[in-house]
Amino acid sequence: MPGASRLSLDALTRRFRDKLAVDALSLEIASGELVALMGASGSGKTTTLRMVAGYEPPDSGRVWLEGTDITNRAPRVRGFGMVFQHYALFPHMSVGENIAFGLEARGVAKKERSARAAAALANVGLAGAAPRAIQSLSGGEQQRVALARALVIEPPVLLLDEPLSNLDPNLRRTTRNELRAMLRRLGLTALFVTHDQEDAFAVADRVALMDSGRLLQVGAPEELHDNPVSRAVAEFIGRATFVPGTFDGKNVTVLIAGTPTTLAARAPASLGDARDVLAVLRPDSLALAPEGAGWGGVVTDRRFAGTQLVYRVRVDDATEVELQSTNRDVREGDRVAVRVVREPVPVVAV
Repeated sequence: MPGASRLSLDALTRRFRDKLAVDALSLEIASGELVALMGASGSGKTTTLRMVAGYEPPDSGRVWLEGTDITNRAPRVRGFGMVFQHYALFPHMSVGENIAFGLEARGVAKKERSARAAAALANVGLAGAAPRAIQSLSGGEQQRVALARALVIEPPVLLLDEPLSNLDPNLRRTTRNELRAMLRRLGLTALFVTHDQEDAFAVADRVALMDSGRLLQVGAPEELHDNPVSRAVAEFIGRATFVPGTFDGKNVTVLIAGTPTTLAARAPASLGDARDVLAVLRPDSLALAPEGAGWGGVVTDRRFAGTQLVYRVRVDDATEVELQSTNRDVREGDRVAVRVVREPVPVVAV
């Protein structure tokens, strides 16, 4: 039986006929922690969330809440707050009635329902919106109502299924910042599903990256970015160029543009004694350099990205790297030099 964690997933497994959707997944979530289940479509993240919520029975494994096995409890008995991807608001009810619905089902008196619904609306920045019709709300406001409805029952854990996917890019950025601030202010424990790296990194304390029903790596966003345990993690998190190299336990030597270059490196424990590796060169670890002070190359692509430009530079027939720079004077076809400006660089198994 798991100990101090608020929510524990113990070897959860789920099959659909001949497809293994979730494969012996285990995850510990501490009280007050915000954890994102992230992965591509079909990775098993939503099935995992549904097993936690009680909407999908596991074929094996257990779900524990504060040391109590809740695997066989019905969803309404678990007491979790749930925010669905499409919000699932009732169009024939007012905002206040939508929020109070869960309280009414729990037998809470009308006066208390109204007071708690008003408080929940204030918590999500919609004070006074109780009389409004759902159809009168913007997408962002509907998302807040769905969140208030989940919060009003005072859940031990909040579950969110792609809660930001229906918002336009500008509103999405604002809402995810507000979501993290709100969850932090209320001290809530939350598990949310997303395929979007920016959403996960902006909201979560830790990210659990899934692929084909398995957890690839669990850690803080910067840990997954800077210390990937495999090429699959490095490819999913951020952008990277993979360069074959030789690792001696401390440094990796790569051959680029005909020149051997030795760089300080860090490797996952799973690499073991392997010497043949792939060096992971991230855009933020590279920079344009004066001629002769780095690998010579030709700019093959130039893209404006707000305060910086993103350049792709072919440094030899086998290697094209990507980097960011504030230098706006470089054009496609220009010859430039590229150097590594941040070490150690990650290395992963070939």
